[in-house]
Amino acid sequence: MATDFYKLLGVSQTASQEELKRAYRKRARELHPDANPNNPEAEEQFKELSRAYEVLSDQNTRARYDQFGEAGISGAGRGNGAGGDPFGGGGFGSIFDAFFGGDSPFGGGGGRSQQNGPQRGPDLETQLRIEFAEAVFGCTSSVTVRTAVRCDDCSATGAAAGTSVSTCSDCGGTGQIRRTRQSILGQMVTASPCSRCRGAGQRIETPCATCHGEGRVTREQTHKVEIPAGIATGQTMRVTNRGGVGPRGGEAGDLYLHIEVGEHEMYRREEDDLITEVKVSISQAALGAEFVLATLDGDETLIVPAGVQHGNEFVLKGRGVPTLNQGGRTRNQVRGDLRVQIAIFVPKKLNARERELLEELAKLRGESFTVQESRVKSKIKSAFS
Repeated sequence: MATDFYKLLGVSQTASQEELKRAYRKRARELHPDANPNNPEAEEQFKELSRAYEVLSDQNTRARYDQFGEAGISGAGRGNGAGGDPFGGGGFGSIFDAFFGGDSPFGGGGGRSQQNGPQRGPDLETQLRIEFAEAVFGCTSSVTVRTAVRCDDCSATGAAAGTSVSTCSDCGGTGQIRRTRQSILGQMVTASPCSRCRGAGQRIETPCATCHGEGRVTREQTHKVEIPAGIATGQTMRVTNRGGVGPRGGEAGDLYLHIEVGEHEMYRREEDDLITEVKVSISQAALGAEFVLATLDGDETLIVPAGVQHGNEFVLKGRGVPTLNQGGRTRNQVRGDLRVQIAIFVPKKLNARERELLEELAKLRGESFTVQESRVKSKIKSAFS
């Protein structure tokens, strides 16, 4: 049975990269072979865990996995050739480089340094309401968020015009202060953000007056987003690089859109099917009738045969909602059905001629009915005041 990478890491399918990283970090410490000597089961679980993280931490392989499962990422994150490292050649230590400052906390580090660079900006989330038909067919929508954007006055450097940034003398531009200590598991290398430059690796002597050295300012930003056909209320879209920008040129985070779909006056949705109700009178149900049905794709002729019963359902194949796959993409040409349910209605009031005709029909069919007689309503007044 194929392993669900998201369940293996203990996260949801909409988990951000930071959530993935935290989940992997926690489980990796528990399962690492150096922390579980002579435990082949823990080592195998660690390999599976690291395989899941390597696939999901890369946006391209994650998208293929979401769409096709493990078949879509065959070979991703695995070594080449017999005896190759199952994690792409880096070994257990390389997996930890991304989390623990370059050297494995379990003593097997190869001395690789953590890649430096501007800090990534924050992820954002907001609610987006779209119309029923827009959810069925997809649309381009605009969403406005108040967020951190690049400061144009200093070109996102944080330094005032005519000045420049300098390398931090405490961390040498790495943004980290590294310390080595011995532990029962071997040599432990820890890295913490440099307090002098706040992890940036650079110092600004004369900050920009507009952004105060941040390289970014806060204002409203409007983005156009493509909404896939078939999306539903409660689903969340991730729009990459549309969150807040990081300080001093850091890349933008992601924008998460929580979708809310408006109701339709005629249709309701059940999974990928659309359902509507057509009211049919007693005489139309008995004699048959023809209706013009306004579908979301255009008008359709609906022929109701004589003798149709209340609750009968007519199905128009392929006129429902497009099917979304796990990756949030619409499957080509795959749509649910349009289900038309018959509701026979009985008039609450009849005029004299209508009643006469129905009574005559009942007599012809040998059906009993109640004769309605006019009743005189009287008001009884109390003799006492």
